[in-house]
Amino acid sequence: MIFSEETANALANAHGTLLNNGYLQIYDGTPIANADAAITTQVLLAELRFGSPAYASASGGVAVANAITQDSSADHTGTPTWYRTMKSDHSSPVSIGSVGTTGADLNLPLDPGNPVITAGQVVAVTQCVFTQPKS
Repeated sequence: MIFSEETANALANAHGTLLNNGYLQIYDGTPIANADAAITTQVLLAELRFGSPAYASASGGVAVANAITQDSSADHTGTPTWYRTMKSDHSSPVSIGSVGTTGADLNLPLDPGNPVITAGQVVAVTQCVFTQPKS
């Protein structure tokens, strides 16, 4: 299926709307199978909060997040490997993706040789872009 630019923008905007005042949760361990799967042994390292609106209007299928509230004190220590976004009700999942220092869905500014989030540290995401492919 190949989308028009209008459709790609509408899909990107719908994703952004779902995340208004929602959450970005960063976990360690093996990612869950899909966004709706239950968390099992994975540990929540940090949780950040999207604004409202979460994203600016999409152009070319690309939506840029507005400011995301940092986690001023990470919950646990561990190596971040994946994330899940949640709606503002804190119980409805929206998406999951990979976490790394480069080449991941979410790239964090951590030491590539020791990419660890430490309990109590500030965790911030300064740029977040959602891209809805046309094809």
